[in-house]
Amino acid sequence: MSAASHSRGTAPGGPPSADPSSSVPRPSGLVLSPFRALRFDPATAGDLAALTSPPYDVLSDDEVLALEARSEHNVVRLILPRDDAAGAQDRYARAAATLQSWRAAGVLRPDDIPALYVYEQAAADGHVQRGLLGALGLTPAEDEIVLPHENTMAGPVSDRLALYTAVEADLEPIFLVYDGGGAASAAVASVSDDSPDGPRLLVDAELGDGLRHRLWAITDPQVLAAVAADLHPRKALIADGHHRYATYLQRQQQRWAAGDGSGPWDAGLCLLVDATAFGPQVHPIHRVVPGQPVARLAEQAARGAAVRRLDLSLDGALAELGAAGTRGPAFLLSDGAATELHLVSEPDPAQLAAAVPPGRSPAWAALDVSVLHAFLVAELWGLPDDVEHVGYEHDVAGALAAAGRTDGTAVLLNPTPVEAVAGVAGSGERMPRKSTLFTPKPRTGVVIRDHHDG
Repeated sequence: MSAASHSRGTAPGGPPSADPSSSVPRPSGLVLSPFRALRFDPATAGDLAALTSPPYDVLSDDEVLALEARSEHNVVRLILPRDDAAGAQDRYARAAATLQSWRAAGVLRPDDIPALYVYEQAAADGHVQRGLLGALGLTPAEDEIVLPHENTMAGPVSDRLALYTAVEADLEPIFLVYDGGGAASAAVASVSDDSPDGPRLLVDAELGDGLRHRLWAITDPQVLAAVAADLHPRKALIADGHHRYATYLQRQQQRWAAGDGSGPWDAGLCLLVDATAFGPQVHPIHRVVPGQPVARLAEQAARGAAVRRLDLSLDGALAELGAAGTRGPAFLLSDGAATELHLVSEPDPAQLAAAVPPGRSPAWAALDVSVLHAFLVAELWGLPDDVEHVGYEHDVAGALAAAGRTDGTAVLLNPTPVEAVAGVAGSGERMPRKSTLFTPKPRTGVVIRDHHDG
């Protein structure tokens, strides 16, 4: 089991109606507001590296146990809480009680004044991602301000809604990217740890993921005003956190339907990153077809695409995949040992056009993942397009290992460019599930947005 199942099921009662109230506020543009971050106090809580976590939806059960063992105050106890052993509390109430007790004990403390926070994640290879942490004004997809590119499922949204309602806080940021270059980007680029007159450095630590994490608070009213004016006419793409954003929207609708009016539920915690400067790295999410030998899938693919067996090392074959990807959709089929490798490219235009579902845009039809699922999987391989027949792995090694375990085939992909993701989202469509992996993801526990702090 890959996902801490004790805390990712559907919450009792399910999500509320998604019908929006006409009175729910809808910002006219992209709004990112300052907030008072709730942060771990190392003097009381201990080493920050023992307190933070990857996002809730990438953790296995074993990883949850390991994080719990690292510290009694690790944030995983909030994002993936367990039911009380004595049966006195369900997991959501237990998370709320944990958050309150940590605040009371000084484990978590709110900052004194609201701020936008510059958050940096620096890798040993030199890649640096920087963005702004703030309270994002909520807008539905039809407003075309915050653009989703994936569909959501009711179960995870119901679970997060029950949790976030119980704790009255945003425990993890969603991750947005946008095309910047204005005052907001300049503010992000200007911070440093050696400027006495600039934003204050709050965090500088390695947090167990091999990255150096730094956090600065921007509180200067003039800078904040310039950032707000710069962001307002822009659009942003959800890189990660679709279920959390759907949770934000449903929570807002729930509070307005209850007559609570305006409040902190009209915004949600997010990290906003300029993709043109300090942007994320984009990685493919590979596929695994269990029980299907690579030779069989290669033979079937040849009925509608060019297939070439490669007498190369895995690295050489991946280089060929990358080169073929500059000319159009391309895929590398491999057995678990990477001893049999086939490059699939140049899909037959007429067959491909017939396989694309009606009403899809050219941007959607041109995606490698769309070609894979609509054409190769459904048409040429004749397989049901579900997780039992086509699985997902985040790296090459994992895909090969899964193919080896299941006597199947690893289908290795090129990364989807951010521009292509934005093109699909901008047309109001959703990409096939598990299309793109943006990294690094924000580390959970660096900041929390507690609704009691404003």
